[in-house]
Amino acid sequence: MFLQKEYVVGVDLGGTKILTAVADLQGNILARVRKDTEADKGKEVVIQKIKDTVYEVIEEVGIKLSQVKGIGLGVPGPVDIKKGIIKHTPNLDLDNINIIEELGELNTPIFLENDANAAALGEKWFGAGKEAENMVYMTVSTGIGGGIIINKEIFHGAGDAAGEIGHMTILPDSEIQCGCGNYGCWEAIASGTALSKLARKAVETGQDTLMNELVSDLSEINGAVVAKATKEGDILAREAMDKVAEYLGIGMANLINIFNPDTIVIGGGVSQSWELMEEKANLTIKARAMDSLVDDVNIITAQLGSDVGVLGAIATALAELDLL
Repeated sequence: MFLQKEYVVGVDLGGTKILTAVADLQGNILARVRKDTEADKGKEVVIQKIKDTVYEVIEEVGIKLSQVKGIGLGVPGPVDIKKGIIKHTPNLDLDNINIIEELGELNTPIFLENDANAAALGEKWFGAGKEAENMVYMTVSTGIGGGIIINKEIFHGAGDAAGEIGHMTILPDSEIQCGCGNYGCWEAIASGTALSKLARKAVETGQDTLMNELVSDLSEINGAVVAKATKEGDILAREAMDKVAEYLGIGMANLINIFNPDTIVIGGGVSQSWELMEEKANLTIKARAMDSLVDDVNIITAQLGSDVGVLGAIATALAELDLL
C-alpha cells in the first residue's frame, strides 16, 4: 500500500507580514509564501490572508491539505494555548479571537503559540540551541522578549504568559517609562530602541561625535548607526553602547540566577552588534550572577535570522505532534 508523505506548516503572523512555510517532518523548509498583513483592513482580511498563505504554500509544493499533519501558528502577544484564543495582539485587530475556530475550514490540527516562545523553540531545535536542555532565548530589538525552555520544552506558566523577560524592573527609580506603563523595565533601558534614544540624547548635548556625520537628522540615529560609530572609535557611541551592555548584563545575570540555564541565545537586531557589547555585558554578569551558575551557562547569538519565526512555528507543530 502506498503511504502519502506527511508535512507540517508554520505560520509566522506579524504586524506587517505573514510568512508561511511548509516543511517535512524533519523541519526542512520546502517552500515559503509571504504576504503583507494589511492589519488596517480588519481582522477578516488578516484571517483570510492566513488561510490564503496556507493554501498557496501547499500548492507550491504540490501536496494536498490532507498530507499536512499540523499547523503551527506564532502570534505576537499573550495567548490561551489550550483554548486557541489570541488574548491581545499589538497592532492587530485580533483581541479575544479564537483563531483555531476562525481557521476551522483548513480542517487540520492548529497549534497556537506566542511568537517569542515559538522563536525559542526554533532556535532550540534548528538553530543555536541544538545542544541545550535548559535555555533562555532573548530577542533584543524594538523591545525585549523571550522564551524559556526547561527540559527541552517551553515553560508556559499558569496563564501561558511566562517569558515576559523584558518587563523585569531593572531600575526601580527610573523616569524612563516602558510601553507596559511601568518604569525602569529591562526593555525600556536595554533594547535597541533604548540604545537609539540614549545615543540621540548624548548627541543633543553638542559633544563631538561621528554620529552627526552618519545621519542627516537626529531622528535617523538607530542601533546600526551607533554600532558603526562605535566600530570607528567614536567615544560618545561607545559610552551609549557600554551603558546598554551593562543593563543587558544585569538582566542576564537575573536570568542566570533564576533559571540556571545551560544556554542563553541572543536574537533580534541587537544580536548583530553583540561583539561590541559582549565584553561589558560579561563583566557585569560575572559581577552580579553567582559564580557557579555563570560557569554553567553558554551565551551565544541566534542562528536563524529572519526565518526564526516561521521555523519556530514549524517547531511548535512538530513538538505538539511529538515529532521532535
